Amino acid sequence: MNSICILRLSAIGDVTHVIPVVLSLQEQLPGVKITWVIGKIEAKLVGDLPGVEFIVFDKKAGRKGYAELRRHMQGRKFDALLHMQVAFRANLAAACIPARTRIGYDKARSKDLHSLFINRRIKPAPQQHVRDCLASFLEPLGLEAAPPRWQIPVSDSDHHFAREQLATDRRNLVISPCASHTLRNWPAERYAQLADHAVRKHGMKVILVGSPAPFEAEYCAAIETAMKEKAHNICGKDTLKQLTALMSHADLVVTPDTGPAHIASAVGTDVLGLFAASNPYRSGPYNSLDWCVNRYPEALEKFTGKTVEQARWGAKAEFEGAMELITVADATDMLDRWIEAHPAPDTQTAPKSD
Repeated sequence: MNSICILRLSAIGDVTHVIPVVLSLQEQLPGVKITWVIGKIEAKLVGDLPGVEFIVFDKKAGRKGYAELRRHMQGRKFDALLHMQVAFRANLAAACIPARTRIGYDKARSKDLHSLFINRRIKPAPQQHVRDCLASFLEPLGLEAAPPRWQIPVSDSDHHFAREQLATDRRNLVISPCASHTLRNWPAERYAQLADHAVRKHGMKVILVGSPAPFEAEYCAAIETAMKEKAHNICGKDTLKQLTALMSHADLVVTPDTGPAHIASAVGTDVLGLFAASNPYRSGPYNSLDWCVNRYPEALEKFTGKTVEQARWGAKAEFEGAMELITVADATDMLDRWIEAHPAPDTQTAPKSD
C-alpha cells in the first residue's frame, strides 16, 4: 500500500474528522503517499497538514472543476480511494480518481448512486458518531480504525491574533452562533441572555465570532445589541486559522451544530453545544458530548411524531421552532455546571454578582 487518495470535500466539521484518519495512516503505513481531494474553503483550514498532497476541487466551477480534477489524475493509479462523501457531486468527482480499491459507505448510509463508485464498504454501524464512521474507513484496508487524535497547523501570527482578542485576567467565552442551516440556529436574544449571565455571574469575557457572510454579521450584531453587558464582536474579522488559534486559547466555546464546534473540540477546548435540530450523539462535538444541551428527542417527537429509537439514525428535526425548545435556563444551567467542574485559577478576577 504505497498511495492512498481521500475524497472528502466538505463540510468544515466533517473535514476535521478526517484529520485523525490522516494521522493514523501516517502512523500505520509509514511512508505512504496521501492525496486529499478537498473543497476550497475547507483547504484553508487543513490544507497545510504535513505529508499530504492537497488537490482543491472547486464545486462551484461546474464542468471545469471536474476537468481540472481529471487533469490532476492523469497518469496516476492509487492503491486505494477512501470515498468519504455520498453527495452526487462527490460521486462524480470519485469517478475521476483512478484507484484499484475503492472504499465507501455501507448500504444503509449510501445514497445518490454512491454504490456505483465503490467496490468495498465499511461495516454497518446503526448508531455511530460521524467521527467514528470516518475513522472506520481504514478497516477495509486491514488497518485499525483511526483513534480520536487531531492536529491542525496554526502559525505564530495566528496565535498572536488570538491572544490580542482574549482577556488575561478572566475566563474567555467564545460564542459562534451561526450554523450553515438557519434552522439549527438558536434565537439571538437568547444568546444575549446567556452571554449576560456569563459576564455577570462568572466574570467571563464574551467574544462573538462568525464568517464574513452578511447573515452572520447581522446575527452577531443582533446578539451584541440585545446584550446588557459588553461583548467583543470580531465576526468576519478572522480567518479559519485565526479562529482555530482563538478557540485553542479560549476556556469554553458555545455553538449550535456547526463546523466551529468541531474545530474547538479538535484543539481540546470544551464546547457547550446547543442541539435540538440534530442529534449530538451523531454530529456533536466529539469530546464535549457531556456539555451539550440536548433537546433533540423532544424536537423529533414534536415535529415528526417519532422517538429517537423509531427514527432513522441521523434524521434531522430542522423545523421552525425546534431550536426554541432550548431555553435560556437550559444553557445557563449547563454553563454553571461547567464552571463548577472547572474552578477558576487564582489569577482570574472574581465575577460580578447578579
